[in-house]
Amino acid sequence: MPEKLPSNAAHVAAVLRELGVAGEIVYLTEKAPTAATAAAQLGCDVGAIANSLIFDADGTPLLVLTSGAHRVDTGLIARTAGVAQVRRATPEFVRAATGQPIGGVSPVGHPAPVRTLVDTWLDKHDVVWAAGGHPHTVFPTSFTELVRITDGTPADVE
Repeated sequence: MPEKLPSNAAHVAAVLRELGVAGEIVYLTEKAPTAATAAAQLGCDVGAIANSLIFDADGTPLLVLTSGAHRVDTGLIARTAGVAQVRRATPEFVRAATGQPIGGVSPVGHPAPVRTLVDTWLDKHDVVWAAGGHPHTVFPTSFTELVRITDGTPADVE
């Protein structure tokens, strides 16, 4: 682990503490841009990785925290969110909405609250790993805690 966390990860760590999250940021030696690479480094099931995917939902950011074992059905999440269209967001849209880079988007620590859907499949795992604001960082949490800290809505996303 580096002597000092990258600034985005340090910010996320502070927000996690404020929210009463016990799990702390873990610095991975390799980037973890995919659920498979994160799971391999953590030695866990790929389904226990909470992918943070930002979508453009009729021009508004929508964060979907999905199990690394799933592919998001954009039609389903559009209906769930009550919007006409959901598209994958551009890197610029993601950065503007979250202040964080793709591959490291945390569920928390954004400049403003982002509407969030949390994949119910994540509830199958006692420990869920979520990104910590930087491509090298993650933190342990749970489905219930993710719903709480994001004010998210549990949803089927696949």
